[in-house]
Amino acid sequence: MSSNKRWLSAAAVVLLANASLAYAAEVPASFDAKNCKAEYPKASLMNEEQGTVSMSFLVSAGGDVMDSKIEKSSGFKNLDKAAIKAISACKFKPGTKDGKPDQTWTKVDYAWKLD
Repeated sequence: MSSNKRWLSAAAVVLLANASLAYAAEVPASFDAKNCKAEYPKASLMNEEQGTVSMSFLVSAGGDVMDSKIEKSSGFKNLDKAAIKAISACKFKPGTKDGKPDQTWTKVDYAWKLD
């Protein structure tokens, strides 16, 4: 019995090691934040709204946004909508899986700050 237990725990370690290798082989998409900025919504400027919106984007192997979702709101719908719209229009550097371009989810935080 004890040899079976050792074999099972060794198998679990191998499976966990392979799972982490598969995860490490995926690189999420990215974009140049300097060239991709959202325009501050006029109503948000007037109301002095600020905050950070956390979003996720599904980016195709060609670098286009296929889907998006808000993970955490800035607290203001206008800011959230403007960030999703602007970042969705950006061209991304595609993510990779096993070294080849592939669709991947990537997270983006966008901070709205008044000067």
